[in-house]
Amino acid sequence: MAKEFMYMGKALNELQAMSIEDFAKLTTSRTRRSLLRGVDKSMLLKIAAAQSLVKAGTPPIKPIRTHLRHFIILPPMVGLKIAVHRGNTFEQFEVQPEMVGHRVGEYILTRKPTKHGKAGIGSTKSSSAVTVK
Repeated sequence: MAKEFMYMGKALNELQAMSIEDFAKLTTSRTRRSLLRGVDKSMLLKIAAAQSLVKAGTPPIKPIRTHLRHFIILPPMVGLKIAVHRGNTFEQFEVQPEMVGHRVGEYILTRKPTKHGKAGIGSTKSSSAVTVK
């Protein structure tokens, strides 16, 4: 039996019924301050449009694209696909209930992991004698 998701003692359907101000009271101080100062209205409109499609029974075709890496994941975003800009491309992920209260940018890395391979031509003394063809 799967355990039901709880955030600060509230179930997901209770969180989704709350306003942003009520949800902010449950979060940490930094997140609360950010939420109470104001949330990007255009992002809220995109979330509402995607949620209306989900409630109508048709899943959204495209993910919500954003450059706002500091945007806090709200309970209505659970189940939506978000594409976050990582510097040169948009990386996509699906919002899970455990992500509520975190920032969008935490889940998309901005740097590629290093891949260590062999040394390039001219980088060592022995490789300088090799002809380049």
